[in-house]
Amino acid sequence: MEHRSVDSLGAFNVFVQVTETRSFAGAAARLGISPSAVGKAVARLEARLGVRLFQRSTRSIALTAEGGLLLDRCRRIFAEVEALTGELSASRAMPRGKLRVSFPLVGMLLMPTLSNFMRAYPDIELDLDFTDRIVDVIEEGFDAVVRTGEISDSRLMTRSLGAFEHRVVGAPDYFQRHAPPETPEDLRAHACLHHRYPSTGKLERWPLYRDGAFVGHDLPVAVTASTLEPLIYLAEQGQGLTCVPLFAIRQQLRAGTLVSVLDPFLQSTGVMRVVWPSNRQLTPKVRAFVDFMSAELPISDT
Repeated sequence: MEHRSVDSLGAFNVFVQVTETRSFAGAAARLGISPSAVGKAVARLEARLGVRLFQRSTRSIALTAEGGLLLDRCRRIFAEVEALTGELSASRAMPRGKLRVSFPLVGMLLMPTLSNFMRAYPDIELDLDFTDRIVDVIEEGFDAVVRTGEISDSRLMTRSLGAFEHRVVGAPDYFQRHAPPETPEDLRAHACLHHRYPSTGKLERWPLYRDGAFVGHDLPVAVTASTLEPLIYLAEQGQGLTCVPLFAIRQQLRAGTLVSVLDPFLQSTGVMRVVWPSNRQLTPKVRAFVDFMSAELPISDT
């Protein structure tokens, strides 16, 4: 059975060469075999498949309908084999060259991980873009894009980098001056520091829920900012409460400069993903980035 499979692949290659050169002699020259060997290989293939692949005359040959169908399938198979061969060869190469990656603005908080990536792969030149707008990965020439939420573009491959939750936090000094909120409704008596999406101008909702119903309506607005860093800084300075992803304030929580409140009411979980074009070969530099970020990005709460 194995011997027959090898013979079949060879016969399919002979068939493709005949269609491309439009002659048995041309195929023979390409393959380095005799025209009679080409003719015998095609005859055996036709006998095995039970169909006629060529209409032959003394001057030319032409594909039959069945031959056209087989040619289309053969080209797909050989293209896949060639792509796989290239990927396997590339996987042994050292990751190097320019790597263009787009992050959301919150990605600025992930710079320690990117710094570690640079140390691990010194031959990769990072070209970093930070924006919350929706980018066209393919048209804008990005090698990879990191975003939160679901990805529905069929042109893209995706891998989850981890799930994350939000926390409502304030400084110990703030809570010495203001009683910590025990329910979402208590927030109406507090200074709330909000993240504003720069692409839409809308405020990000604080994901507060009770019994499955959203209860984060009508929160006071003391400050709005288009990035998270100012909100975290102002919260640490005792200027109010803010709601940010847990991965962004782990260090502050450990150090005690921020304290978390209302945890039982925070039920939403976001997902951060890395995506890259599916129609491009996964080069060593992109593979290295995807694998490194999947393993090292400290956003998962588990």
